[in-house]
Formats: sequence, structure tokens, C-alpha cells
Amino acid sequence: MADVLSQYEIDSLLSEMSSGRMDVDQLVDGKISKGDVSNYDFRRPNRISKNQVRTLQTVHESFAEVFGYYLVSKLQTIVSITVTSVDQLFYSEFILSVSNPSCLYVFDLEGTDGSGILEISPQLALTVVERLLGGSAEVQINPRTITAIEQAVVRVMVEHALSDLRNAWRSIAELKFKFSRLEMEADFVQVAPSSEIVIVVSFDVNIGVHTFLMNLCYPTFALEEVLAKLNRQQVTTSNVKQSTSRMRENMEIMRSQMSKTFLIVIAELGKTAISVGEMLELKPGDVMKLNKRVNHEIEVTIGGKRKLAARPGSVDGKKAVRITRLLGDEDLVDQDITYKEKET
Repeated sequence: MADVLSQYEIDSLLSEMSSGRMDVDQLVDGKISKGDVSNYDFRRPNRISKNQVRTLQTVHESFAEVFGYYLVSKLQTIVSITVTSVDQLFYSEFILSVSNPSCLYVFDLEGTDGSGILEISPQLALTVVERLLGGSAEVQINPRTITAIEQAVVRVMVEHALSDLRNAWRSIAELKFKFSRLEMEADFVQVAPSSEIVIVVSFDVNIGVHTFLMNLCYPTFALEEVLAKLNRQQVTTSNVKQSTSRMRENMEIMRSQMSKTFLIVIAELGKTAISVGEMLELKPGDVMKLNKRVNHEIEVTIGGKRKLAARPGSVDGKKAVRITRLLGDEDLVDQDITYKEKET
């Protein structure tokens, strides 16, 4: 991408030419090195400077971090979101890059005449739906058009994403993003003229071992006043404070939700093995010998993980166990544990 001349550089260039210290004819004749001159494509103007691009990246990194915490608390799995690029494209180029089918969530930028697009890959939408409805989502899902019920589930996530996006932009301007509609076909979305320059922020959303694509598209004409206010140092300082505060808030939410999560606890009295023939001959009153002695500890598993050693008993006529100790590394190596009598 060609470098963009700042206003100071343009003024200096015009000053040099008007004073006679730089001659256009010398430049044409090659007396001035072409290495000192940057090419500029007027058919593809750069509407935002490099500093503004870096600031936009900082804003959306803050959004990615906070939104990632939200997905962790909702999906109950490892989630990370990273900003991969901030690009300037013609709107027609962005539309051509959209997959088919896709999930294009159009949102209004309140206070401006423009609308933006949150593009979510169908695989990401379907993975979120499966996790929210109790599935594991360990197998990669083939892309397809999402159903009306799935749309309702994903919309909750999208509206929360727009809320986090508004908070990330708050350090620059009070922008409000309001969900408008969902489109499956890119041809039905027209938020800007085909030749209009748009800002496209791309994200990689990592859920477990799978990576999915997510894009944000803003038309530059809707952000002209906001782009003029971009100041990277101000945004960075504000976002650090905001991110720290939001991180604490999300940690409290995760702690609250995790404290209400139910886990299956199993106390195993012992094991044994019999043949199929022996099993067929079993009748009421038969005694099966387990691999535990009366004075042995039993294992307690929580959520399918061996965690505790205990002794069986009863409380108020109900079966119960008394926790004796946590299982250590040496216990986890052995298949079974043996209760050790205290020395007297």
C-alpha cells in the first residue's frame, strides 16, 4: 500500500516547488531520484492515515478482549479473539470477499447516516449455538444457512458484541450501534456505494481447537468526524483503564456463574469383574466380592476427575462419605488407593 502524504509534507512540497528549489522538469528528466518520490494512486485513495489505522486497531483489540471474556463465560470453554488486520477496501471488494452462505448482521450507527456490517462465518454461528444448547462442538461443522431458532440464539450474542463495541469506541466518541437486520446473501446488503472506501477490521475467533472468521465493516463517510478525533495515546490510556475495569467485571460474572454450576459427584465403593456366564447365573442373595477391603478408602470423582479420598458411612439414615484427604500425584498414578491406618 502506498504511503499517504501528511498535510505538512504536502505544504513542504508545494513550498519547494514555488520557491524554485525543486523543478518539476528535473523530476521528469530523472535528475531527482525516483526513490525520493512515493507513488500515489488517485483511483484508490487512502482515507485514513497510518496513525489512525493503529488507533483503530487499539480500539478493536480492546473490544476483542472484552468480547472474548463474554464468550468464555457463556460457552464454558477456552475462547480468544485477535485482530488480524485493519484494511481500507472498496465496498465492492468487501462484498466479493464475503462467503456464501454467510451471516451478515447490519447495524445502524446512530447519530450518522451510515450503517455497518458484522460478518460472522456460519461455522462460528453454528458452533456458538451448539455450545449454548449443551453440545461439545468438538467436530468442525459444515457451513449452512442458519435456521430461525438458531438466528434467535445468535442474535443475543451479536447484540452483546455491539454493546462491547460501543464501550470500546467510547474513548473516542459516543457511538451507538443498534442491530437492524440479518442478511444471508451479500447482494442484499447495500450500506455504501460500490466505489466507497470502507474500513474492514478482521478477527480470528479461536474456540477450543477451531478458528473462525469475523469481520467488521464501517463506511468511511459515516465516521469522518470521528476519524478526525483519533488520538492513539489518548485512546490507549483510556482503553487500559476501561479494559482493567471490564476485566474485573467479567471475572466477577464468571465466578458467579461458575459457583452455580452443578457437577456430578460419584463415590465408588469398589470394582470387580465377572464373566458373562457368571452374570447370567446371578440371583438375589448372591454376594459379589469387590476389590476394596473394609478399612480401605474409596475414591470420589468430581466431574469425572479423581479428586478425593473418603470413608463410607451414613448420616440420618442416608448413605454418605466422609472426606479424609485430597488425592495427591502418587495416588493418581496408581489405579487404586489403600487406606493407611494412623500410627498410634
